[in-house]
Amino acid sequence: MLENIAEIFRSITPKEFRVLTAIENKMKFYEWVPIEEIVNFTGFELKELEYILPNLAYNKLIQRNIKTYEGYRIYFEAYDLLALNAFVKRGTVNSLGEVIGIGKESVVFDATGGLIDRRVAIKFHREGKSSFRHVRVKRETTGERRHLSWLYAARLAAKKEYDALVALYPKVSVPEPIDHNRHAIVMSIAKGQLLAHSRLDEPGWYLDEILKQVRIAYGLGIIHSDLSEFNIFVHPDGCELIDFPQFITPTHPNAQELLHRDIENILTFFTRKYRINRDIQEIMNTFVT
Repeated sequence: MLENIAEIFRSITPKEFRVLTAIENKMKFYEWVPIEEIVNFTGFELKELEYILPNLAYNKLIQRNIKTYEGYRIYFEAYDLLALNAFVKRGTVNSLGEVIGIGKESVVFDATGGLIDRRVAIKFHREGKSSFRHVRVKRETTGERRHLSWLYAARLAAKKEYDALVALYPKVSVPEPIDHNRHAIVMSIAKGQLLAHSRLDEPGWYLDEILKQVRIAYGLGIIHSDLSEFNIFVHPDGCELIDFPQFITPTHPNAQELLHRDIENILTFFTRKYRINRDIQEIMNTFVT
């Protein structure tokens, strides 16, 4: 992850963005994009590329391979910059702040955007960064496509999560989806703080609120399928559910099993921390499509 992503973004020229876009585009077909393909895509002279490519490599945005031929591929950080550039051009994002969340498969930045400089969050998906073979086995979002890459996996995960937020908001208490590009989502900042790090004065009320939101989401055709105290925010007025890249629909073959697991995770947390006991089967019986 680039710690100085905002500074690097300001230093990237339009021609450098064009080269990054060329490599991104051709990575659909090559593990290492031949320099000839970059020339063809950009229309730049080879001598010009011989200046641009080393600068991008210096900023740790691209990687070079010369084992069998001269080829290039982008790092996740370059993909971040390409998505950020799209958001800036649309006016969705005006400035980038600090990292406010790091997960196993995502990085979230604080930002401002829109005409009124509204505070927003940018979530960059990271599926496949550590082990793409693991992603291919685990994720259904990759489908049956033969040529797979971390770029493709992260893009699909972001699109899937954005679609879930669009389907749920505002009927379910989730972040407002604002924009989506490549592997990144711009959304409203989650309200409050993580349930896992909170001390609730009325835990029973919050448990009811969480189950209510899960139930409404189910009625709208969305099962989180990875719900826990680490992706629920709580605040004085209620709760907010986050992180939907693994959602499934009630027609999924494992829908009831995964819904049961979601509810069981929440009940286990409230039992462990607040000694609240609920009958999970009675709760399951309240879920109807």
